[in-house]
Amino acid sequence: MGKDKAETIFKKLAKAVVLGDTEVAEEGAQEALTEGISPYDAVIRGLAEGMKTVGEKYEQKEYFLPEMLLSADAMYAGLNILTPHIKSKDKMKGKIVLGVVEGDIHDIGKNIVKTMLTAAGYEVIDLGRDVPAAEFVKKAKAEGAQVIAMSTLMTPTLMSMKSVEDKLDHEGLKDKVKTIIGGGSVSEEWRDNIGSDAFGKDALEAVDKIKVLINSIMAAAEAMKKEEKRENSERHQD
Repeated sequence: MGKDKAETIFKKLAKAVVLGDTEVAEEGAQEALTEGISPYDAVIRGLAEGMKTVGEKYEQKEYFLPEMLLSADAMYAGLNILTPHIKSKDKMKGKIVLGVVEGDIHDIGKNIVKTMLTAAGYEVIDLGRDVPAAEFVKKAKAEGAQVIAMSTLMTPTLMSMKSVEDKLDHEGLKDKVKTIIGGGSVSEEWRDNIGSDAFGKDALEAVDKIKVLINSIMAAAEAMKKEEKRENSERHQD
């Protein structure tokens, strides 16, 4: 199967999402499977790219909520066909607690991130929408999660993200649990303001940054184990 054919299908999927065309999204997803294209690539380079464009149109006020919902329906139609065929090469790379913060019910971006993280082999605990700050922290502690990922589309709910950061700090968990924020009203400036570890401007960037955060935590934990082992060895020698 040629590279040009794959690119054509990726563009078809992206366009279907941008236009909110459920039928074409399903057709493109099925074509990807028939042609032997990696379903993960079809999600990332097709459906997710389409939603990235939709997000940009929303920010520029070319699209509004009705268009966003139509595009989301088209994306889900494609995901429903592709997701069952995604096989992770490396399960259990890390654990992420994911949710839309308290006061917000817009979960399109959150659902895209969840699909992409799951496809990449991470364990995702999805808390859903309108999640209280205490629930994020409680779940992260109970599950031993490395990352809390929060999103919001609205400006009034930005303070809910700060509440999560404050609770993590209060419980002495800032070094153990990393955070990433994203959504229509979120910015790098806000990330810096509240002390979050990362900001993802879209689903693709969010997934890349979550991978970096988890890798840094895993590396730090490994270094700590080696240091403990070295200290124990020195004690025994003494």
